[in-house]
Formats: sequence, structure tokens, C-alpha cells
Amino acid sequence: MDIENTQAQMRKGVLEFCILATLEHGDAYPTEIIEKMKEAKLVVVEGTLYPLLTRLKNMGLLSYRWEESTSGPPRKYYKLTPVGKQFLKELETNWEELVRSVNKITK
Repeated sequence: MDIENTQAQMRKGVLEFCILATLEHGDAYPTEIIEKMKEAKLVVVEGTLYPLLTRLKNMGLLSYRWEESTSGPPRKYYKLTPVGKQFLKELETNWEELVRSVNKITK
């Protein structure tokens, strides 16, 4: 049995939630999001993050703006939309319910 594959599948299931939760604290560009995820031991690479950001934007949960950078090309900063903020609140409620259910079974 491959525990690493199972761990990867579990992480994939919560990445969107974690991206939205990260942006709840303020606008960020993708490199900042990746760093925050790494700090939390949720390793995500650009090839995974960018499609998720695009999908969340297309769903109306995120918007972005371009900002000039002193150290290179302009950066795309993502932020939660009002719809994204509401969606995140719903996800937080669902997450809490899921954690309680799993804890009830596993404890």
C-alpha cells in the first residue's frame, strides 16, 4: 500500500479550501501563496496552483489585479471576491462538520 499516494489525494481535496483561506488574510501573488502553503507543510507547485487559481477565478470566487514589481515583471495579485468570501464561510462550516464526523469515527 502506498501511503504517499493516499496523502497526496487527501491534500488535493483541500487545496482549493486552503487557497481561499490564505487569501482571506489579504491579496497575494502565487509565489506568496506557495510559500504560505509550504510553511503549513502543504507543498504545492506552480503547475498545480495556477490551474486552481484560474478555476477559482472562473467560478467568480477570485479576482486579480496586476501590480508593477521593482524586481521583475508585473505580478498578478489574487483576492477573494464577495462571492468567494461567502463560499469560504460555507466551506469552513462544511470542513468543521467533516472533521467532527471523522473524529467521531476514528476516536
